[in-house]
Amino acid sequence: MNNVLFIPYLILNIISFALFGYDKHLAMREEYRISERNLMTVAFFGPFGAYAGMRIFRHKIRKPLFSMMIPVFILSHAGIYALLLSGFLPG
Repeated sequence: MNNVLFIPYLILNIISFALFGYDKHLAMREEYRISERNLMTVAFFGPFGAYAGMRIFRHKIRKPLFSMMIPVFILSHAGIYALLLSGFLPG
């Protein structure tokens, strides 16, 4: 994957990680939270950051939707990356 795709992808994962940490911070302060729909959407585009955020901040780890779907997103992204590397997909 060239830098044209890698840099935005890295940024998406950093944002995903940060949002999971920020939502955990809000939860601990019992303040208005980021919706689960928005967290899941960010996790779809940045699953590695979301997974790291779940583990490091211990956030959403008991929610079945998050604990099942984020690994699926990771596998999907890994599969797409493998297809890009193989030359099967243009990129």
